Amino acid sequence: MFLWCYTAAVLVLLSAGWCERLPPRLVSSSPARLEKSFSRHSRLHQCQYMLKHLQDGDQITVHMPPDIAGHWVSDSCEVRSGPEFLTRSYHFYNNHTFQALQFYYRDNHCTEPSYTLLIQGSVHPRQASWVVRGGTEADFQLSLVLLVSHSPAAAEALQVKLEQSCGLVKRLDPGLSYELWADGTKHSSRDCARGLDFSMQELQLLRMERLHRHGDPATNAEELFLGDVHTERAQRRLHKPSGYQPPLQSVKTYDASCVTCQIVSEADLYNPPVLPSQNERPLRLYGNWVSRRCEVRPGVLFLTRHFVFYEDSNIWEGHYYHFSDPVCRHPTFSISAKGHYSQGVPSTAVMGGTEFTFTVTHMKVTPMDMATASILNVFSGDKCGKQGSWKLGVQQDVTPTLGCAALGIRLPHTEYELFRMGRDSAGRSLLFNGQRPTNGSSPDQPHKRATSYQPPLIRCISSQKGSTGIGKEGDHHFRLGNGYKTLDQHLIFVIMLVELVFWSI
Repeated sequence: MFLWCYTAAVLVLLSAGWCERLPPRLVSSSPARLEKSFSRHSRLHQCQYMLKHLQDGDQITVHMPPDIAGHWVSDSCEVRSGPEFLTRSYHFYNNHTFQALQFYYRDNHCTEPSYTLLIQGSVHPRQASWVVRGGTEADFQLSLVLLVSHSPAAAEALQVKLEQSCGLVKRLDPGLSYELWADGTKHSSRDCARGLDFSMQELQLLRMERLHRHGDPATNAEELFLGDVHTERAQRRLHKPSGYQPPLQSVKTYDASCVTCQIVSEADLYNPPVLPSQNERPLRLYGNWVSRRCEVRPGVLFLTRHFVFYEDSNIWEGHYYHFSDPVCRHPTFSISAKGHYSQGVPSTAVMGGTEFTFTVTHMKVTPMDMATASILNVFSGDKCGKQGSWKLGVQQDVTPTLGCAALGIRLPHTEYELFRMGRDSAGRSLLFNGQRPTNGSSPDQPHKRATSYQPPLIRCISSQKGSTGIGKEGDHHFRLGNGYKTLDQHLIFVIMLVELVFWSI
């Protein structure tokens, strides 16, 4: 759990092609590679292997601008800040219109439907995003928002919210649809959808990936990423997405093992999906956990994560590998952190969640490209390792300098976290931790604890006994993988102040 935020002057490498308006194109990638030069007796660890072969080694094709026409559905019960538990079923049509269904629930397994929103409108993909590399910006317009409640208790709770927000006096009855907003009607100035903190700002950022599974065209899959939702509900309508929500699965290509996909795809406004009932899974942190995919964070961050929890103590390690591209092929720097954590306590705010307190006490940094090494060497004083000593691929311990002032990191550091366990459609264990605040702040006080989650990590080793000290692999020299060239003339340097928000586990 690397648990802080930092602002730094960063040397950003921008390709000339990315700086200009690009024509429609296909961007292909091989699986991410984090190549390391080990001694002759070293062997490839299972966790590093999984990080090298993200998404089970599938190759990814990204369509820009994306062709999003089709039916897309959730593959799990999703959690938004608040918390809100929901599933989504979105239809996009060739004429750029869409119809979206958002199903909301009382429980964290999405077995007790509360109400459903039907949203209609139009969406037009535009140009490549300047905020999130690999994404496409889009414009959207709403034409209709309908509400249907699914129980007397839900109808009563909605009635109170809508009376306060828009003066709604009409009685809400379960099973009947009500117009919250419609374009061009005499009531369009009365926006009752606002009372539910409703927003479709997610349509302003799109990314569609096609996964080529082990070279077999018959098993290709498509995923649609839509923009992130602000962690503060009051800010949702003003938020311009700079990250993504969990991907939606194409109904044409989702895996047969995805029971949730099938259930959600068959639902409608009056018949919400009811997912299979589940028992709460006990939270067992012990072992090694790694990212399933190249993760995107607000603040132009692309990273993968590897966490270790030791079975015989409350000690944890976190290894964060940062990249300059959305498929995690070109590393920029890595951070290894170590500390301790408290015993977990069931959350009273988020059903199914467990609350922890994490402290970071040790940290090492490795510059993985010349730009990062140069930036670290620019800063004067011994506030981030030894001044002027940073070298490409060489890890340095910054614990003696109480962190790294260049990255805005101070040690020790404590944050308040939220975790839960889950399983994917193949039955593999997943670990979720709290979503980082959209505004870049730190959950360094109990009331700032997250109420939603980041993308899950997958277990790669079931248990780990005894702390072996952090950064063992980092004592070796790193080299850039996948044929990443050094600073050739195709790249240009731009020095800029960028607010980088480091998202922990």
